Amino acid sequence: MAASKIHRSASPIIAVIGSGQCSPDMASLAEKVGREIALQGATVICGGLGGVMKSVCKGASEAGGRTIGVIPGESTASANEFVTVPIATGLGHSRNFIVVQSANAVIAIDGDYGTLSEIAIALKSGIPVVGLNTWAIVIDGKEDGSIIRTSDAKQAVRIALKSIHKLGRTISL
Repeated sequence: MAASKIHRSASPIIAVIGSGQCSPDMASLAEKVGREIALQGATVICGGLGGVMKSVCKGASEAGGRTIGVIPGESTASANEFVTVPIATGLGHSRNFIVVQSANAVIAIDGDYGTLSEIAIALKSGIPVVGLNTWAIVIDGKEDGSIIRTSDAKQAVRIALKSIHKLGRTISL
């Protein structure tokens, strides 16, 4: 007897990256981004801990969305309470590569050096990066334009989704 195939619709996966600790303003922005990602039928993937990661998961979760948290430690217990699917890696900061490579697009909110490393991984891999109050890549004193900038949560998600469709970069769940 032949095994039946499971058909799954392609649902965009958007990585939201940012600091493990953030200001209330950045937390609010991240919640709005998470909510909009869920409302657009996409999935959030992030580092699964606090700060921007917790806020984006909260926004997505409250809007009925799915969230994936790629945890740096060996236990899923450290995932924030809004992570739907926790993945323990035991990889520390190296888990940043998994977060980015598992996404169709990246939205960077605020961020420290870990966020900068994720931006670099995405750009090197040809994955679109949308920036909200985050790092700038400057060459010879001029911003190079590789990070698509906006200040609005809904606009950031629209840009990410448009970039995904334009590049034909879909990952099925």
